[in-house]
Amino acid sequence: MRHPSPRGDGRGHLSATAAPHWLLIGNSRWHWGALDGGQVLQGWSEQPEAGAARLQQLKPDQLVSWAAVGGVSEQAAPLLPVERQLTTAAVPLLHAPSWLGVDRALAAWGAWRRSGGAPVLVADAGTALSLTRVRADGSFAGGRLLAGAGLQLRALGQGTVALPLLDAAQLHEATDGERWPAATTKAMAVGVVEGLAAALAAAAAELGGQGGEPLELWLTGGDGPLLAPLLTAQGQPWRLTPHLVLEALAELRPGPDP
Repeated sequence: MRHPSPRGDGRGHLSATAAPHWLLIGNSRWHWGALDGGQVLQGWSEQPEAGAARLQQLKPDQLVSWAAVGGVSEQAAPLLPVERQLTTAAVPLLHAPSWLGVDRALAAWGAWRRSGGAPVLVADAGTALSLTRVRADGSFAGGRLLAGAGLQLRALGQGTVALPLLDAAQLHEATDGERWPAATTKAMAVGVVEGLAAALAAAAAELGGQGGEPLELWLTGGDGPLLAPLLTAQGQPWRLTPHLVLEALAELRPGPDP
């Protein structure tokens, strides 16, 4: 999961006192949510080092829930209240394996809950692109994983002699409508985004062709806004929900707010 950075979307000036309560989920990036009245007002992401510095600014009762994919740093661990941690085991996603990342579990459960009991396919387009299936009864039904857009761009730059090393910000070049660009950098960006969209479209078409109940398609993560127009152009009704993971974390936060 990767959300737009605070500086890029104008949220970089939020202070630790900007909202009464905060949510945090950490993996390769730290993802924050400002919570007020049970609603996620804003969400953004930043590097773990910046996230640890932000964590030090919070008052002890401001962080109402947090989750981590993997371990946390020695710097951050003392600042994270154990009683406010949400783990995969606490997400009511039936038959979820213990190794499933808490971010995938939250996205899958959150989409299924909002679907009203329909089977769902959830795409979380972040550092990795994860596809997760949930049956109509709310049980985990497997998924797929592939490298996200930023990872693919780095692989192209680092694994070849002639191609440049691009960052994820340059992916926005792929949204101007030029499908077959001449410029190398734009060709890389378009190729990566179109490839990811094609993977999502193929997965949805495969599952949709199996009969049974209608499948709901959910899209979240920082690259979701780049992929959504391409999927819409193909006539696929993916529901873009940028804060799906944070909203599920807010709903399942342990205990009442301080």
